[in-house]
Amino acid sequence: MGRCAMMVQRTLYWLFHGLPSRRIMVPQFYQIGVETIPVVVLTGAFTGMVLAVQTYYQFSKLGLETMIGPVVFMSVVQQLGPVLTAFMLAGRVGAAITAELGTMAVTEQIDAIKTLGLDPIKYLVLPRFLAALLLTPILTLYSNFVGIIGGWFVAVQIYGVNSHYYWQKTLVYVTTYDILAGLGKAFFFGGAVAIIACYKGFYTKGGAEGVGKATTSSTVTSFVAILVLNLLLTVLLNIVYELFFLSK
Repeated sequence: MGRCAMMVQRTLYWLFHGLPSRRIMVPQFYQIGVETIPVVVLTGAFTGMVLAVQTYYQFSKLGLETMIGPVVFMSVVQQLGPVLTAFMLAGRVGAAITAELGTMAVTEQIDAIKTLGLDPIKYLVLPRFLAALLLTPILTLYSNFVGIIGGWFVAVQIYGVNSHYYWQKTLVYVTTYDILAGLGKAFFFGGAVAIIACYKGFYTKGGAEGVGKATTSSTVTSFVAILVLNLLLTVLLNIVYELFFLSK
């Protein structure tokens, strides 16, 4: 925990005292953002459709089919969209970051950077941290949009729910705060995944076997961190909502 805290401290220091150049950042944006879009879109689409299917069977017994829209929308934008996007990021990008930095660690390339008088945190960690921090909310937007459309398709086109009331009920019960709350969660999830992946890679030992263990450990730790953060942030955001919105 101490070494990880020191890495976070150095990363935040360089975040405000020396941003990476465009030449360094563009490949990270491409790897973390563009290449992750397909898996995020697929995950979001099927999540929204499954929610619509399950909700329809429950709500149709009560005659509340038009409430499928708000349920799908709220579930996707507040919980499933950010969490599943972060899971995909941890499994695809986080594992790759750990394997890359772990290989550099066991082959002493990180030590070589230190020997040159450079801070490896600035050149190796900061670009990946910054890219994950900025792009995870954008990836979550993709996931949310596709998930909502997938839920609408199943509810309206397959089960025959009235499209007008589907969207009308959604607009009544869903607020801008709900959308922003989910994007705020994604912001923290992205930062956590990047830090954990970089930390596990930086302190990899034991050759090729060590790289494999570090990659596995990085993915599992990221998943657990995302779930814990989701709980804490949900409680905090609910308290903020009650204090500043329900009290008015």
